[in-house]
Amino acid sequence: MPTDKLKRRSTGGRPKGDPALRRNETIGVRVSATEYAALRTKAAMMHMPPAQWLREAALTRNLPPPPVAPINREQYAELARLSANLNQLARLANEGERVTVDEGLLKRVASETRRLRLALLGIEGHDNDR
Repeated sequence: MPTDKLKRRSTGGRPKGDPALRRNETIGVRVSATEYAALRTKAAMMHMPPAQWLREAALTRNLPPPPVAPINREQYAELARLSANLNQLARLANEGERVTVDEGLLKRVASETRRLRLALLGIEGHDNDR
């Protein structure tokens, strides 16, 4: 008798389900006894096992932002200095004071503003302004 015509008998049990949803991978994390107790407490408050709580926490919570590159910190500081100078000048002008501005400062502010605008658009190192 051909095997394709034989009807296979069901073995019972739970259906296997969608293979894409099956959790087959393991991540080993070592924690201290104090950390484990804290995890168990937090998981119990949510009525979850610790593994499920860790999975939910890791996959649904926002992580802190990545560290800022040193060059970005330097540029940010430079921009902050220029902004402080510009704010002082604007305050004086708004109070009715006569304001004279160094031409070099105006050129630096215009250049940094243009560079910042291009960086925000993702266009680094181009001189043309959009």
